[in-house]
Amino acid sequence: MTDIDIEKENKAIAQEYKELLRISYQTLSDEDKKLIRKAFDVSVEAHKEQRRKSGEAYIFHPIAVAKIVASEIGLGATSIAAALLHDIVEDTPTTIQDIERLFNPKVAQIVEGLTKISLVQRDLNVSMQAENFRKMILTLNDDVRVILIKLADRLHNMQTMDSMQEDKQTKIASETLYIYAPLAHRLGLYNIKTKLEDLGLKYTEPEVYNDIVSKIKETKEEQDAYIDDITTVLKTALDAEGIDYIIKGRPKSIYSIRKKMQAQNVSFDEVYDKFALRIVYKSTPNEEKFIAWKIYSIVTDYYRPSPSRLRDWISSPKSTGYEALHITVMGPKGRWVEVQVRSDRMDEIAEKGYAAHYKYKNGATEESGLDVWLNLLKEALENAETNAVDFVEDFKMNLYSKEIFVFTPKGEIKSLPKGATSLDFAFSIHSEIGIRTRGTRVNGKLVPLNFELKSGDQIEVITSQHQKPTINWLDYVTTSRAKTKIKNVLNENTKKIGEEGKEMLTRKLKHLKITLSESVVNELVNFFKLKTSLDLFYRVGIGAIENQQLKDFAAQKSNSFINFFKNKMKRSPSTADEDIHKPIISSNYDMLVFGKEHDKLDYKLSPCCNPIPGDDVFGFVTINEGIKVHKKDCPNAIGMQSNYAYRIMTAKWIDSSQEEFKAIINITGMDVLGLTNQLTKVISNNMHVNIQSISLSTDAGIFNGQVAVIVQNNTILKKMINNIKKIDGIDKVTREYKT
Repeated sequence: MTDIDIEKENKAIAQEYKELLRISYQTLSDEDKKLIRKAFDVSVEAHKEQRRKSGEAYIFHPIAVAKIVASEIGLGATSIAAALLHDIVEDTPTTIQDIERLFNPKVAQIVEGLTKISLVQRDLNVSMQAENFRKMILTLNDDVRVILIKLADRLHNMQTMDSMQEDKQTKIASETLYIYAPLAHRLGLYNIKTKLEDLGLKYTEPEVYNDIVSKIKETKEEQDAYIDDITTVLKTALDAEGIDYIIKGRPKSIYSIRKKMQAQNVSFDEVYDKFALRIVYKSTPNEEKFIAWKIYSIVTDYYRPSPSRLRDWISSPKSTGYEALHITVMGPKGRWVEVQVRSDRMDEIAEKGYAAHYKYKNGATEESGLDVWLNLLKEALENAETNAVDFVEDFKMNLYSKEIFVFTPKGEIKSLPKGATSLDFAFSIHSEIGIRTRGTRVNGKLVPLNFELKSGDQIEVITSQHQKPTINWLDYVTTSRAKTKIKNVLNENTKKIGEEGKEMLTRKLKHLKITLSESVVNELVNFFKLKTSLDLFYRVGIGAIENQQLKDFAAQKSNSFINFFKNKMKRSPSTADEDIHKPIISSNYDMLVFGKEHDKLDYKLSPCCNPIPGDDVFGFVTINEGIKVHKKDCPNAIGMQSNYAYRIMTAKWIDSSQEEFKAIINITGMDVLGLTNQLTKVISNNMHVNIQSISLSTDAGIFNGQVAVIVQNNTILKKMINNIKKIDGIDKVTREYKT
């Protein structure tokens, strides 16, 4: 490059820097400006030898990212400085320690978070992609601003991708649509979300994108004239009411038009609401709501509204902080038009998301509101066991899910994802309430725990100190918070039963002249073909291992010669001594069940991914070969799930020893005082028995009863029947077999 070119470039860099300070959304103090200037100087110096693929000086990229952070996301000096420095550790000899020394620990921490994200191995494989996303989300534990700056970085990369190879463009664009656009949406950054989606489409489906762009240009004149028609009518009416407002015509994003064409299976011309009108009015905080509804009544005086498409996010803002009134009306020429009504404060929140939302909170600091979002995310992260693909799908489901608004008995409003159940609501109040939930009332009526809630429902949770979650609860909830808490409690229960089982086993072996030791535990684990000592103790605790089986073990053990050889052949590394105290139950899954009802159906394991018991799987109904079972991260899974969603069946491996069965017991006897009390006491004191239904009647001194119980195996049932027989006055106890 010539000296003239370098001078020209330096001038352009200085110009960009001035622009950065000018467009900052936050008010910058002198201290802030010093911090930003220092970050700018350090970044210019560090990147001075670097150029981008397009040939321009690399420093333009960090400045562009900082501009997005400053104006579009609306963050303050710390974030702007970190954005200017975001590539410095990865691309230059500068270290995190250097940044901490030159700036402050906060800036260093954010830059370190951004460096961590960049160092994650990129791979096209979907589960690697998911793992990558999960690691990225985990950096939120450091500082949420890491993600916000990453979004700005991604947006600028998407805007300047023209000089890249085509395969790289497609990969980055797919990742953007899969991960970054939903994230921007959830953070309330609608402008950034829209830009990311449009650019994502530009590189994943260029023909479709270019076709829509050219059609928008062709119809622009006609659209403008149409908007003018409506605007003229509304302006006259709004002016007459003395409202201070502006009206903007806003075309729908290219990506949303494409989505509509796909969803409704229509051509570009048949998509009618390709644009929206936005009325932004000035108002004092006290009058905001009043004016919004006044504008609503003016709009609907002239154009007929669609009642089913009114969205009132002013009375109940979205959890992203978004507030607005969306009215869909029938405009001229029989076309539906969306009219968005919002105050200038609401407009600012819609544009800037959290940064603006909390600027309006009384004296809230620049980014304190982000903690709300951070806490929601941390909950999803607590459950570290989930595999990465599930994690991403679950996370995206919670990101994209529509919200419903429900009420507590005291009339407080709570927002939950669409599809949430009454049990989800209980967990959203507090995990302790969730765990102790015995029943729920919706709008005053008792409903099952898996009752799906609708907006406007009022829910009352009935709790009991003796209530405990069961494995079925996992099918009753949809939110990750509830699932995590239930899994944690189930694991604790398993350990508790395991401890009781260990004591029982010690006693039973004593009768057989065997002392429980680590080597005996290992032999027992092998003998019953289990994996860990906890599996063994748990099975003894619930009565799945019977006395006869222990006698068989003792008989085999007494023949030391055979025992020696069996030990040699069967002992495996997974039964090492420390397994005795292994904290979680093993994946001893031996039965595959399908659907919500856990049906047992015939199936074949698919050779393309060879699932084994314990893997996360789904069933695929084939035309000629019945149900084929695939792993969730099978290479063909995404194709099958997107093209043949109606043929997918949920499937999971379960531990058959933890299966629960229903048994009906008929009881007859003499009607003795307190008999009912005695009977229910004996049944409920019997560990691991749940009463499903009970009907008792007396007739002329004769007592008749029928009890339906849920048990895990026959041993528990026999034990319970024997205990009932011992009650004074009981004559007969029989098990009913349906014919």
